[in-house]
Amino acid sequence: MTCDDILRRLEAACDPKWKAMNAKNGAPENQFGVKMGDVRAIAKEAKTDHDRALQLWKTGNLEARLVATLTIKPKQLSETELEDMVRDVTFGQLADWTMTNVVKQHPAKERLRTKWIGSSHPSLARAAWSLTCERITKAPDGLDLTSLLDTIEKDMATAPSLAQWTMNFALIDIGVEHPELRDRAIAIGESLGLYRDYPTSKGCTSPFAPIAIRELAGRR
Repeated sequence: MTCDDILRRLEAACDPKWKAMNAKNGAPENQFGVKMGDVRAIAKEAKTDHDRALQLWKTGNLEARLVATLTIKPKQLSETELEDMVRDVTFGQLADWTMTNVVKQHPAKERLRTKWIGSSHPSLARAAWSLTCERITKAPDGLDLTSLLDTIEKDMATAPSLAQWTMNFALIDIGVEHPELRDRAIAIGESLGLYRDYPTSKGCTSPFAPIAIRELAGRR
């Protein structure tokens, strides 16, 4: 399946209602409006092809880039190529897929995390804080958690929305995973008040840090 074949398949699968919802949530104009299940099905059929994935990414089309994240070979990307990809991302769904399927699979992710953590670029900062969440929960040794809390307390309120979201989850992860810092993490969340009124579906956990920390820690 070629790049053009995939684009035709994506265009044929468009859903005007989905496109409108994406646009409302901040998706770029260059999108077809394809449901995520259909994107995954097309990617599964297309199979992994690194060079074609790069071609799909270069189109700038949202769904083509989502397919690219599922069909690329992350280890074949140079650090510069990976950073350029992350810089391109402006939409939350694409940011999540790029993180899960590409950035977190790259051998240089820790080096890039430390490089990006203080970046003024929203997408690089978001990626860095997402990688930091992974470190907090899976490999906290060597992390200065107190300093991370200091940074979150000082910077999260004014951070761009893309970065703010993953900073908030770093705050939650610290509070859940590290009981000795739980009270401070909850206090920071209360003081900042971010996501306090975030609409949350029944059965889901609120992203408001004090609620999330207490609920998730209580399940332990």
